[in-house]
Parts: sequence; C-alpha cells; structure tokens
Amino acid sequence: MSKLILIKRFLVILILATSVAGCAGGKTYESTGEYIDDSAITTKVKASILGDSRLKMLQINVKTFKGIVQLSGFVDSSAMATRAVEIARTVKGVKMVNNSLIVK
Repeated sequence: MSKLILIKRFLVILILATSVAGCAGGKTYESTGEYIDDSAITTKVKASILGDSRLKMLQINVKTFKGIVQLSGFVDSSAMATRAVEIARTVKGVKMVNNSLIVK
C-alpha cells in the first residue's frame, strides 16, 4: 500500500514539474506571460501606426518577440519609415525596434 502512495506522489510531482517547466521561456521561445505581453505591444504599435495620418497601416507589418518590435512591409518614403520607427519606440514595453521597411 505504501508503494502505491509513493508512486502517486511521484506522478503528481512529475506532472507539476512538467507543467511549470512548460510555461518557462528560453532564448528562442517565449513564456506564456511574455507572449501575452508581446501581443499587447504589437496591438498598441499597430493602433499607434493606424492613428497616424501619414502612415498606411495595411502596408506595415508588426511582430514582437520579447519586447523587440520588427517592422516590415512597404512605405512610400524614408521619412515614413522613420516615422513608423519613432511611433513604435514610444509604445510602453518596447525595448528595441528593428526596421525592415522597404521604400518603394
């Protein structure tokens, strides 16, 4: 009977340890909390760009990974690209902005 209890305890500990480790982040993947934070940052950057009358939202793609924002897509001038980067940098939680915008 005591072996059965010991096995049950071991299984419970193993399940708990696995579920906690599954929520942790690493260099190449985000934890659950980081994913939620990055989704919020992406939404805020998109909303800020959409709210700017000089930029066309549909041409600028925004992705965020661990607070680093990646802007990609096409803009009409280098001034528009600079403006998009400036807007992204003002959003709370943004650590860095990578500009991959292409002037067409």
